[in-house]
Amino acid sequence: MAASVRLLVRQAIRLSHRNITVTAAGVSARPSCRCFSESAEERSTHFGFETVSEAEKAKRVYKVFENVAQKYDIMNDAMSLGIHRLWKDMLLHAMHPQPGARLLDVAGGTGDISFRFLEYVRSQRERQQRRAVRFGQTLSLQDISNSYSTIETDGPRESTAVVCDINKEMLKVGKEKAESLGITAGLSWVVGDAEELPFDDDQFDIYTIAFGIRNVTHIDQALQEALRVLKPGGRFMCLEFSKVTNPLLARLYDAYSFQIIPVLGEVIAGDWKSYQYLVESIRKFPSQEEFKSMIEDAGFYCVQYYNFTGGVVALHSGFKL
Repeated sequence: MAASVRLLVRQAIRLSHRNITVTAAGVSARPSCRCFSESAEERSTHFGFETVSEAEKAKRVYKVFENVAQKYDIMNDAMSLGIHRLWKDMLLHAMHPQPGARLLDVAGGTGDISFRFLEYVRSQRERQQRRAVRFGQTLSLQDISNSYSTIETDGPRESTAVVCDINKEMLKVGKEKAESLGITAGLSWVVGDAEELPFDDDQFDIYTIAFGIRNVTHIDQALQEALRVLKPGGRFMCLEFSKVTNPLLARLYDAYSFQIIPVLGEVIAGDWKSYQYLVESIRKFPSQEEFKSMIEDAGFYCVQYYNFTGGVVALHSGFKL
């Protein structure tokens, strides 16, 4: 009975954004309220501190990342003084993926999270194999042979990472970076929108989105899509700029953000406006507690967050049951 109720709840959450009602009697379609609402050209939202239509925001965000793609990694190092690398490493240690895990990295751009994921599971696999060999030293030659056969046939499948990004220029830079690093096995690149992912239900063990969800027009819809494509038991992990908790650090951070980062954007990437938007978009993103509530409202359980660098960045995590 309890299992049936959980299944019904999961189905209701998964279908809610498709305008379908799930009841104890079954599934029924309901008229879409969007038929009677404003179009994306008419509905307003924010683009940094500016108010624009939803359609205009989508176009502008695409243009921003198209403009910054070639200098994206260099600017990340310059803006964060290299600390973004530590934040991403901390994400992987919190994730602690095991061999065989399947990752979807949304807004994955230049591949930083996916590269770290594949390296992490490779090291985990090698550690497990070394342990198996040490254990096998006390066995006969036949036992050792059998143990290797068991590892090969019954062990975890190869881990895979799918980098999904709506921006083709970001994916192009990511692919070039992967080739230069010699990372090809288990890695694929897909053009896709976080609000309407091109994947079937229940496909991935882990969903990550790093420094990308604040650029999504409908964050609630992106969260519902994350829930849909995750397998039951799968984990949602979001690394994003957040609200600084220390007042003194907050003042220093604001001064650095508004006075230094756009200048770096102009000097390094020749693009002041794009980095002005990125700074403003951080201020428009919900606080840690507000975003935690949004993740819970989407249907995730055991939602937690961890502040890094005094709240400059927060890691949010939740599970699909």
